[in-house]
Amino acid sequence: MYKRTLRTFAGKCYFRLKSEIFKLIHQGKINVVEKAEKPTVTNLPKSNVVILTTQETKLVKRRIMLENRDYTLIIDKSGSMVKKDKQDGRKRWDVMQESTLALASKCEEFDPDGITVYTFSTKFRRYENVTASKVEQIFEENEPSGRTELAIVLQDAFQGYFQRKDKGETKPNGETIVVVTDGRPDDQVAVAKAIVEATQKMDKDEELAVSFIQIGNDPEATQFLKFLDDELKDTGAKFDIVDTVTIEEIEEEDLTLKDVLLRAITD
Repeated sequence: MYKRTLRTFAGKCYFRLKSEIFKLIHQGKINVVEKAEKPTVTNLPKSNVVILTTQETKLVKRRIMLENRDYTLIIDKSGSMVKKDKQDGRKRWDVMQESTLALASKCEEFDPDGITVYTFSTKFRRYENVTASKVEQIFEENEPSGRTELAIVLQDAFQGYFQRKDKGETKPNGETIVVVTDGRPDDQVAVAKAIVEATQKMDKDEELAVSFIQIGNDPEATQFLKFLDDELKDTGAKFDIVDTVTIEEIEEEDLTLKDVLLRAITD
């Protein structure tokens, strides 16, 4: 009845389920039976059971975790974004635009009704229901200037999520907030406090995730983001919801954008 395509590349197993199969699994209308080895039967005819390998089951769960979730991108447009880094000589703002477009495209894949995008420096601006095609327009409307006032925009994003949650308007799997920034914020204590307070309103670990992607090589920024990643539970956070990664790490470790989004939820 349904077919599974299996292929092997570089020792890794990849698979594609027809979209209707995945939707039925996601909706709980098809049960997954997990086998440690490659099954001889993909699914039982006229039944609600599909048999997958352990690897395939893992990939299905990862995909489900990313889908039915809202995505928010927060873009740093502070004055330091005009700097050029020694590695490739490009302005951080140009790297930011390239990275944000790729992220928006990936987020749109999982959140097809559009994502929320913020730009921030001394003040912030919010754009709703943004598709990847609108990201270029957002960059045309904004130029780097001002301070790195991150706390106020994070507070607005958190507030929006919990207001929608109270109204029953959030997606079943929660929300991922991706912050793309180059430097240490001017309001570090307030940033940490905003994240800690947000965790205290959460009911479960995976419902809200914050992923910081660092552009540039500011060591003080790296140190602060690492603090957010590793030490907020020691300062009162109910859950560890922060993951951080640099553009260099993404390139060196050959991480996909899907990997980056998953790390934010599962790390």
